[in-house]
Amino acid sequence: MGLNLVALGTSRLPSLIRVAALQGMVLGIMPLVIEHELRLMVLVIAAATVAMKGLVIPALLRRAMRTANIDRDLYPLIGFLPSLLLGAAGMIGAVVLARRLPLLPEHRESLLVAGALASVLTGLLLLIGRSKAISQVCGYLILENGIYLFGLLLIHSTPLLVEGGILLDLTVAVFVTGIIVDRIQRAFDSLDTRKLTVLRE
Repeated sequence: MGLNLVALGTSRLPSLIRVAALQGMVLGIMPLVIEHELRLMVLVIAAATVAMKGLVIPALLRRAMRTANIDRDLYPLIGFLPSLLLGAAGMIGAVVLARRLPLLPEHRESLLVAGALASVLTGLLLLIGRSKAISQVCGYLILENGIYLFGLLLIHSTPLLVEGGILLDLTVAVFVTGIIVDRIQRAFDSLDTRKLTVLRE
């Protein structure tokens, strides 16, 4: 949840990518912490999550950033201070809401639900409030981290293959976004997605 605030408060794209990668790696390790018995499937999904969210996808984003030759998102649609305030308010609201939900006793005392809600909100804020395509992809990653965290609540009743499917979708989405970023950069010499609104015919 602290990494969410760091993501909302930074204008530097390398820092934002590092935050998304670190959060993904932490979430990848979480099934090993939650599970009392280590099963092969849990180990495989944890390793795949750490590798994809912590190494492969951030490497693709860094490559896109170097190709586009940008390292800052200086003109967000929602400023950095308002984003931080909204993120902090959302975090408090997530904790309050999680306390009111009818959860199992083992989930009621943890911050899984609150962290998931806060991550989804942070991802949405980055998607809506940032103007650079790479910042928006990082928002999508953080939003997916929140969904993944929700999935951990059902670790005993739902196979983690569902999470594997989400990872595959996420990887494809990042590849497609990398191509889009390249095309936007060539056409407009900028990654500001607001310039897409001036397209005609």
